[in-house]
Amino acid sequence: MNKTLRVGFIGAGNMARALAGGLIAAGLPKEQIFATDAKAQAIEALCKSHGVVPMSPSGAALDVVIIAVKPNDVQTAIGDARALISPRALVISIAAGIPTAALSAWLPAAVAIVRAMPNTPALIGAGISGAFASSTASASQRQDADDVLSAAGEVIWVDDERQLDAVTAVSGSGPAYVFYLIEALEAAALAQGLDAGTSRRLALATFAGASRLASGAQEAPSRLREQVTSKGGTTQAALDSLGADDVAGALKRAVAKARARAEELGRAYFPS
Repeated sequence: MNKTLRVGFIGAGNMARALAGGLIAAGLPKEQIFATDAKAQAIEALCKSHGVVPMSPSGAALDVVIIAVKPNDVQTAIGDARALISPRALVISIAAGIPTAALSAWLPAAVAIVRAMPNTPALIGAGISGAFASSTASASQRQDADDVLSAAGEVIWVDDERQLDAVTAVSGSGPAYVFYLIEALEAAALAQGLDAGTSRRLALATFAGASRLASGAQEAPSRLREQVTSKGGTTQAALDSLGADDVAGALKRAVAKARARAEELGRAYFPS
């Protein structure tokens, strides 16, 4: 981490809080982290919780500017904060679907751009981001982007910007799929007569433990599944039911829908 960086956030929501918190934990001084937001309450909350500084046009130039607003607010947010973005700055956009071509059209000429898609586990330092660097970003700026994003979790770089739509569909939206499945397992436990507290503990611990086991194992998840499954046993009965309902196919279709929506967002905000 380059501890001389001056980092500014356009947008002060959950992801800005996650990244700011990660940067501070990594040793970047709070006085070198700045933020602005159209909502006064949001910026006040971030400044109070993390000790960051409200962004000002009269301040020193920023090295990194992070666009952390919703996709439909990106163009307006860039326009409102344009005076705060130096032509020499690196801009990191974490807005889903907005391509670098659109960002380039809205930002000052020749600004270096990195598009990234983090996810909400970044709030606890356990996120993962997919990232793509435009041709205007230098090797040192790409490293700065890696340092900023890795402050809240892992970073995976892709060479083809179109792959970010797939990243968005898998890991960007992915926590919602996991929460959905946790809810479903909890509801299934309740349906079998277990009390609410026990149902939630079993569902949460099962997902957390299985994920840790899979992360640390050399075997593929399919092999770990086979190790739990005895022929003719209870797990086999459950998996047969899931297979009959085509749960795996449903998940593939859901991810495909999410990717299609990401691509649609890109076309909506930059038709060319």
